[in-house]
Amino acid sequence: MAATAAQELTLGKARFLAIPLAVALAAILAVVLIPPERTPTISSAFPAGEIIVGVDASFPPFALDDGETIAGLDIDLAHALAAELNLPVRIRNIGFYALHDALLSGQVDILVSALRIDPARMDDLRYAGSYFDNGLVLVTAAEDPVSDIKSLANSRIAYEYASSAEGQVRAWEEEGQSIARRPYELPEYALDALQLGLADAAIVDATTLRLYLGARHDWTARYEYITHEPYAIAVRIDRVDAWKLVDGAVSALQENGELARILDKWL
Repeated sequence: MAATAAQELTLGKARFLAIPLAVALAAILAVVLIPPERTPTISSAFPAGEIIVGVDASFPPFALDDGETIAGLDIDLAHALAAELNLPVRIRNIGFYALHDALLSGQVDILVSALRIDPARMDDLRYAGSYFDNGLVLVTAAEDPVSDIKSLANSRIAYEYASSAEGQVRAWEEEGQSIARRPYELPEYALDALQLGLADAAIVDATTLRLYLGARHDWTARYEYITHEPYAIAVRIDRVDAWKLVDGAVSALQENGELARILDKWL
């Protein structure tokens, strides 16, 4: 950059001649002395030598405190992340509405608590790689050729009453789709209706479907995502090194199959 400035001075750029020499030198040194982007280290990311994880342990199967132990998908993921980073881990059970305050105040290093990616919080935190998509899925029987909503015209669609699934059904109706509604009290009941032939399709979240299929090995189904709701790990926005290392660790767990193993264990 210094060479460029010298060339411009030689060409007689008036705006450079108007700058006092001391200010010009300070500007050049400021640029030269800025180090290139460095690789984050464990000591810079987690100076305490451990990773403190905040979680709301009242949301099974992601995390549940039974009074003796805390277990769940998010707990296993936190331990796997710590092992990937070669760090000890400390789990802090925090009420859901206090999670972000705990992160921003530095009480915890990261949040692993089935957190949706929230654009409204981007000024305060960063999200590391998502580890599960809990969006809505359109479910049909495995032998059913139906593959999308267009082929379900005039079909019976089961869903949980007053849920986001019902909102999706209403949106389709507003777009001109003709649907025979089948509302139920719980999303599991919507899947029961599909299994019993009382509905042609069901709309539930991905967690509900995986748990339902896991408990009924004699029934298979086809599904496709119709909305996306990724769960991700939250890091305070100024903890860039921690964010980079956690994001890389999530990718490593995806590549080596450990994340899939954890998901299959709990969902």
